[in-house]
Amino acid sequence: MHGTVDGFSYGLVTPLVAYLMACLGGALGLRCATRALRVAHSWRPGWLALGSAAIGSGIWTMHFIAMMGFTIHGAPIHYDRPTTYASLLLAIVMVGVGIFIVGYRGATGSALFTGGTITGLGVASMHYLGMAGMRFDGAFEYNTLTVAASVVIAVVAATAALWAAGQVRGFLWSVGASLVMGLAVSGMHYTGMAALSVHLNGSSAGAGESPASLLAPMLIGPLAFLLLAGVLVMFDPLMITGRADWTPVERKPGVPAPTPVAHAARPHMATTPRSAARRTRRAAEPVAPTRTRTRPGPGPDPMPIRPAAHRPDAERLPGRPRAMPPRSG
Repeated sequence: MHGTVDGFSYGLVTPLVAYLMACLGGALGLRCATRALRVAHSWRPGWLALGSAAIGSGIWTMHFIAMMGFTIHGAPIHYDRPTTYASLLLAIVMVGVGIFIVGYRGATGSALFTGGTITGLGVASMHYLGMAGMRFDGAFEYNTLTVAASVVIAVVAATAALWAAGQVRGFLWSVGASLVMGLAVSGMHYTGMAALSVHLNGSSAGAGESPASLLAPMLIGPLAFLLLAGVLVMFDPLMITGRADWTPVERKPGVPAPTPVAHAARPHMATTPRSAARRTRRAAEPVAPTRTRTRPGPGPDPMPIRPAAHRPDAERLPGRPRAMPPRSG
């Protein structure tokens, strides 16, 4: 017999929290991908892997927070832990493949199409593998056209997210892209949920444990990871602003070099290019001995010379004869 399902047992609480988790994972992943495009090749795999884990964990967390509000009347639900965690691993790996393609090939053309397709298929596969991990006295049946629509939504959302990551823009751009990505992923989830119907094998059973009490322990690890990734983003200036405050190790075409900060000069020390060059020339000139010239007039030597007793021979002017003592009488 057909069972009655309720996807909103807690009202709008689970859809809103699930949407926020999808936005958080998308924002962290996009900022990590942006960071990877602006660093040296030796650091790029680490940032791309962190972005893949953030997006995969965010989508997986969104899915199972939304599933907390999913109940089947008369059929208690249980979750197979290996299958549930396998869906998390599948999401991270397939999202990682798409992000690495865009990270090394660029977010244009065939690389963007290939990366977006693989990432979108990974998101859809995570959703349906997670649904396959549910255990109850019955089975799910899916509408093929609705399932195909959910897969298309996932591929389009993933392609748009990877394109946004390749734009390497500021923080507000990534926030807007993550909001759109969270909306698309949530839409894909509820489109997939609309495709299913439940067929129960026997009569109604007891209520059993609530989905929230079953799923909460499994969500602790991914939530802690997203928290740590968020702290890393907050303490990295480049991740927030999108602009480097350090000299990059690898100079890339199109990335401007940092502009040196000019310190303001004091009012009495104002310097122009001409005055600075003049001061440099003056400092380089040797200091000549002080001499006093008089007006030309009668006499053998218009320039008075100090007495020999107070003037060493080494101080004679070059080219001038030694001064002779005056004749007596």
